[in-house]
Amino acid sequence: MSTEEKQHQDDAQFLNAHHKDDAHDLPAPVQATTPKSPGNKAKLSATIIIPIWIAISSSVIIYNNYLYNTLNFKYPVFLVTFHLTFSAIGTRALQRTTSLLDGVKDVNMTKDMFIRSILPIGLLFSASLILSNSAYLYLSVAYIQMLKAFTPVSILLISWAFRISDPNRKLFVIVLMISCGVALASRGELHFDLVGFVYQAAAVAFEASRLVMIEILLHGMRMDPLVSLHYYAPVCAFINLLVLPFTEGLAPFYELARIGPLLLLSNALVAFGLNVAAVFLVGAGSGLILTLAGVFKDILLITGSVAIFGSPITPLQVFGYSIALGGLILYKTAGK
Repeated sequence: MSTEEKQHQDDAQFLNAHHKDDAHDLPAPVQATTPKSPGNKAKLSATIIIPIWIAISSSVIIYNNYLYNTLNFKYPVFLVTFHLTFSAIGTRALQRTTSLLDGVKDVNMTKDMFIRSILPIGLLFSASLILSNSAYLYLSVAYIQMLKAFTPVSILLISWAFRISDPNRKLFVIVLMISCGVALASRGELHFDLVGFVYQAAAVAFEASRLVMIEILLHGMRMDPLVSLHYYAPVCAFINLLVLPFTEGLAPFYELARIGPLLLLSNALVAFGLNVAAVFLVGAGSGLILTLAGVFKDILLITGSVAIFGSPITPLQVFGYSIALGGLILYKTAGK
C-alpha cells in the first residue's frame, strides 16, 4: 500500500512520497504536477475525506500484513501482481462509467513517451512495490512505517546527485534530522532482521528514484493518482508476471484454494479504493493539513500494529521516530 511518499507541489507532493507508505500494495502513484480537480464529485470537505483516507490507507497495510503473517500467504509478488491487474481493470471500468478519469484525455500518450517514460518509471514502481511488500515477511508494521520516514531523504539525495536541486543548509538539517531519527528507531528495534531491512531500504531507494524520474521525464504533465494508475498498472502487472515464474512459481495459485479468491478480491478492492480516495484527498485541504493528517495516520497505524499484532516498540524507537517525524513535517512544509 497504495502508495507507501512525494507529491509535486503541496498536496500532490504529500500524496506520492508520503503514501508509498500508505499503500503497501498500491501506493498512490505520483503526478508530475498538481492535478486538475476531477470535478464536483471530488470536492469533499477535509473533515469527510481525510478520516476516510486514513481508514482506507491503514486498512490496506493491516490487511496485507494479515495475509502475509496471520494467514501465512507468503507470496508478495503474486499479491502485488493481483492488485495491479485489478487496478488496470478497475481504472478502465471507471473511465467508462464515471468522470474520475477524464484526465486521461489531457495526456497525449505517444509510443515514444511510453517507451522513454512510462516503461522505465513502471519498472521502478514495480520493484518498489514488490520489495516493500516483501519486507512485511520479516519486519513489523510499526518498524516498516518508521523506515519509510527516510523516503524524503532518499529523494533529496538523488535529486542532488542528478542536480535537480541544490543542497542548502535547511535541507541538510532536514536530512540529518530524519536520518538520525530513523537510525535511533532502528537501534531500538527489538526484532531487527537484516534481510527485511535491506528489502525496505531498497524499496525506499526505488521509490525515490521513481519520483525523481517522474520529475525529469514527465515534468509538466497532469496526472492524478487514478490517471497514473491507469497507465502504470498494466505495465507493472506485465513486468511482475514475467518475474513471478522465477520467484514464486505456481505455489501461490495452489494457496488460493486455502485462503479463497474472495479474500484476495476484497484485499485488492480496498487497495484500489485507496487510489480513488487519493483523488478526492488532493483538493481537500492545504499541504500542511494533509501532511499532519499523514503523520497522524502513521502514528495511529503504529499504535494499531502494537495493539493488533503485538509488535513491540521501545522508548528509543518512540524518541527516534518523533525526531524523524519532525524532520518530515519540515520537509513537507518548509523544505520546499
